[in-house]
Amino acid sequence: MGSPQGSTLTTNMAGLVDGSSARAEVSFIDSLPVYVKELIAGGAAGAFAKTTIAPLERIKILLQTRTDGFQSLGVYQSLRKVLKHEGVMGFYKGNGASVIRIIPYAALHFMTYEQYRGWMLDNYSFLGSGPVVDLLAGSASGGTAVLCTYPLDLARAKLAYQVGDTRSKFGSGMKSLYPRPAYSGVTDVLTRVYRDGGIRGLYRGVGPTLAGILPYAGLKFYIYEEIKTRVPEEHRKSIVMNLSCGALAGLLGQTFTYPLDVVRRQMQVGTLQCSTIQGDARYGNTYEGLTSIVRNQGWRQLFAGLSINYIKIVPSVAVGFAAYDMMKVWLRIPPRQKLQAESSG
Repeated sequence: MGSPQGSTLTTNMAGLVDGSSARAEVSFIDSLPVYVKELIAGGAAGAFAKTTIAPLERIKILLQTRTDGFQSLGVYQSLRKVLKHEGVMGFYKGNGASVIRIIPYAALHFMTYEQYRGWMLDNYSFLGSGPVVDLLAGSASGGTAVLCTYPLDLARAKLAYQVGDTRSKFGSGMKSLYPRPAYSGVTDVLTRVYRDGGIRGLYRGVGPTLAGILPYAGLKFYIYEEIKTRVPEEHRKSIVMNLSCGALAGLLGQTFTYPLDVVRRQMQVGTLQCSTIQGDARYGNTYEGLTSIVRNQGWRQLFAGLSINYIKIVPSVAVGFAAYDMMKVWLRIPPRQKLQAESSG
């Protein structure tokens, strides 16, 4: 009865009864700054959402870049063709780079948004605290996040652009159907692009990316906050209402800025495209890209893949918000109202 084993058992049982081990976990989680918790929650939600809609993202890039064999196909036919030639894993080609990119991107996006917003409220009070501040802070934070993570987005586009018949050639690895280089992974893309073009090569297409993300990120925050102000107070905490507002903001923002996304993709994969494709995608700048696409490919090409973007934006926003809410509960992040009360107190 008085053995050391008995004493240890008694101590462990006492710890379980008084909740000391649980308090240790609570103290660790609660010791994290709120912004760190939000970064963790946002990064996890972004990665989960990206993986969920990865097949649609792959098809969208193939349609945007006019990949051989996909120019005249619709979404369903493109999905079947990828499945036939590359199997299920073909839907997730480039998703590793996308997930690696989205975690720091989401972290930087939300963190810098809060920093820019606070700085504007402190130094430019004449702007007020409404949607205008959200528009400017969202644009600035989107640009910051893009500049820090763009090479990973470039790698994702190049990997997703490749189409290889991997189902019939499992033993020999990647075998491209067309005369273009086959990258083996994210590291291989970044290494070879840097070797061929240096830093400028890693940031090829960043111009239209910034031109697209600045208005898109700003409009997304602006529209979201503006819509929420028109929602009755008692419904603003509803998850369904937040999902609806976010989805609508994303849809409108994407529609206005989508042509710039098409130029960005064609610039990113320009060195991979065959010279036989009408309209060389090696554009010098965003304006040249827009005019060249309209002249050689038609204005409709500026909206190629937009329908699939609509299809994927709603589940992406829905999954992202749901995962983010779950992570906030797990990390015990206080409500925004409580945080504001604590900071003002």
